[in-house]
Amino acid sequence: MTANGTSNRASSLALAARMARREMRGGLKGFRIFLACLFLGVAAIAGVQSLSEALMTGLERNGRSLMGGEVELRLIHRAATEEEADWLRENSARFSHATEMRAMVRNAENPDQRRLTELKGVDSAYPLYGELQTEPAGAPERLLAAEDGLQGALVDQGVLDRLELETGDEIALGEGRFQIRGVITREPDRTTRAFTLGPRVMVSQEGLEESGLAQPGSLIYHHYRLDLPEGENLDSWKARLNAQFPDAGWRISDLRNAAPGLDRFVNQITIFMTLVGLTSLLVGGVGIANAVRSFLQSRRSTIATMKCLGAPARLVFTTYLLQILTLALAGIAGGLLIGAMTPLVFGPLLAERLNYPIAVGLYPYPLLLATVFGVLTTLVFSLWPLSQAQQIPAAALFRGLVSQARARPSPRVALTILLLGAGLVAVAVVGTDGGRVALGFVGGAIAALLAFRITAAGLAYAARKLPRIRRPGLRLAVANLYRPGAATGSVITSLGLGLTVLVAIALIEGNLKRQVLEDMPEEAPGFYFIDIQPDQIDSFVQDVRNFEGVEEVNHVPMLRGRIAEVNGLSPEEMEIPEDIRWVFRGDRGLTWSAEPPENTRLTEGDWWPADYDGTPLVSLDNEVGQALDLGPGDEMTINVLGRNIEVEIANLREVDWSDLTINFVMVFSPGMLEAAPQSQIATVRLDPDQELALERMVTDRYPNVSPIRVKEALGSVAEILRNAAAAVTATGSVTLLAGLLVLAGAVAAGQHRRIYDSVVLKVLGATRRDVARAYLMEFSLLGVSAALVAVVFGTLGAWAVLVFVMKAEFHFLPLQAVVTVLAAVAVTLIFGFAGTWRALSQKAGPLLRND
Repeated sequence: MTANGTSNRASSLALAARMARREMRGGLKGFRIFLACLFLGVAAIAGVQSLSEALMTGLERNGRSLMGGEVELRLIHRAATEEEADWLRENSARFSHATEMRAMVRNAENPDQRRLTELKGVDSAYPLYGELQTEPAGAPERLLAAEDGLQGALVDQGVLDRLELETGDEIALGEGRFQIRGVITREPDRTTRAFTLGPRVMVSQEGLEESGLAQPGSLIYHHYRLDLPEGENLDSWKARLNAQFPDAGWRISDLRNAAPGLDRFVNQITIFMTLVGLTSLLVGGVGIANAVRSFLQSRRSTIATMKCLGAPARLVFTTYLLQILTLALAGIAGGLLIGAMTPLVFGPLLAERLNYPIAVGLYPYPLLLATVFGVLTTLVFSLWPLSQAQQIPAAALFRGLVSQARARPSPRVALTILLLGAGLVAVAVVGTDGGRVALGFVGGAIAALLAFRITAAGLAYAARKLPRIRRPGLRLAVANLYRPGAATGSVITSLGLGLTVLVAIALIEGNLKRQVLEDMPEEAPGFYFIDIQPDQIDSFVQDVRNFEGVEEVNHVPMLRGRIAEVNGLSPEEMEIPEDIRWVFRGDRGLTWSAEPPENTRLTEGDWWPADYDGTPLVSLDNEVGQALDLGPGDEMTINVLGRNIEVEIANLREVDWSDLTINFVMVFSPGMLEAAPQSQIATVRLDPDQELALERMVTDRYPNVSPIRVKEALGSVAEILRNAAAAVTATGSVTLLAGLLVLAGAVAAGQHRRIYDSVVLKVLGATRRDVARAYLMEFSLLGVSAALVAVVFGTLGAWAVLVFVMKAEFHFLPLQAVVTVLAAVAVTLIFGFAGTWRALSQKAGPLLRND
């Protein structure tokens, strides 16, 4: 019995496959939108994932040149001691030391021309890996060597442009003069810093010492890059290093985390853009359902005949399911082809911006993931109409040539659809490494999908219940919203979802730009001045306060340290929420104060007395304390200049980072850090017209002090936001394009009925203009309805991302809402009218004779 059952199923499947193959000989008519929707969604997901794999593989392959060696040790404020440096040289195959800081560079012949730069000092071994490319070409050691009493310098082209210099001219750095020997065209180890405040200037370590810029306590990063001895195990080498210098305080990186910042950025952008691509697939799913339903409507007579001849419902279902899956695989294959080619097309462009080679190649996992998304989407949106065709009896099919009959899917099919939908969500969450973000994104997309369907049903119900409208054109437009086979649901759902994504992106981008550029507090400083030496601070403050246009000067001592432990646990042993991980990723600015900073609001605990002289205490940012469930009495270990210091949390305080004043995650009690090498940081608020003059005065009198203009820094942030927003908006546009395809398909599906309506109206005396006006009213109603709901859901989505993910303020921007409504109406009118043009031009005679 089992063998016979298996044989019958195999025979039935073979028959269904043969019938599906014969049906497909008729071509792809009715499936063009189906294929286009799948193609777009799969191409977006496969392309984004493939490009991400290419970026990450490129990072892995070029890890040595990006990091500068097999291992990097970073110290801040201080250089390695002679003992530490000797140990590193003795326990490495090759060794190099590079120093980075910010400094003001000046045109030696015209000191009024100056520019804040990222200054880098290198030794003769630099670079251990990769190639420093310059114009003219030459070995760094030779180009940077002293000649005729002048040290050499290599600069970015931006320095030459800003200071109006050429190769061979001289620049001033601190107390030294340097000759420009070439322009840097590629710096192998610069990728790990995405945000900079100026172009690069590179000098030798000897030249940096001659400049006098490297002062105790200055914000200087020392990078020690090395190769391990042959046969040395990395973990055992690090264990020996830490045993030899347990309190050195250096941050150790190796090839496993060569560019952690870029790694995180690529992962986050990939997750978001993949989910946007998945949304375009969901939008396309509406088009898939419409295409399958329309196709089965065109095959009703064929299905009826098959059932009358004794074909079981399962055979009908299997025949058309095989046909749909075959066509789906064709659309998916096209999308995979585009996705696979994406790294080849965009890789070289990104390689220039990211400064490392992108590993162009074929990556199977992204293609497999996109295929799974495509197949699951096809099944989820195809099974319902297929089940309807399976359930309707033959007699109803024949009557359906005049009036459409409907049937609900069987419980078995309904359960299958639910399971496949759950699988789609699971793949989105697990396959994209998105976690809660992916789950929330998919949940929001499903909620929006249901909301648009409910909106469409509500619109159709309201239109049906309206009292009789006297104007014929408007009455026809309203009636078209609820007539049998109306495209109301498809148009509002598809167009609305696409617009929702774009509204959310536009509001997120607009809010971030507003906070960065437009919402700058009135009391925000115009300048930050860093690396002020303790013996300079009194004269510096006096000079600045006496300068014309200066309104306020504030300064605090500062050095940097990192959190080594919290209540005895290292950061690696703790579960740190994503939104505060930045506090633990590197060194943080530290200060100390007897009195609480101005406008301080304590949320827990008390401030220490002004004359406190006891166990070191710290005031911690309330957000960090709440996230880690810390409070007064808890303990932290802070590594400062290689020394671990045990401190007790005295209080938690609110920190408002948006006011751009001097703020710190941690403020210490007096008596612990004063003796350490330190510098002062100052903010100055002044008349904007006096900023350039103040910058010149300060850098002339205090060459070691680096001024940072707040507006320029915010401009750099805004540029990064613009670039990221452009990429995300481009991906989001795929969703809108999918929605437009579904809109076109919905219009095409109702083409026969519109032709019939147009002819009848013309026979009754209506002109082409009357019919066109009615159609324009109908599509205007659809466009406005879709846009209004899209504005609501797009706003909610943007609010959720900004408030809960980015921890930023949200402001509703009405301009984006108005533009969305107008764009939705315009697009709906254009596509709708283009789709009905044939109906308007149809002559009545041929149709009436045929009917």
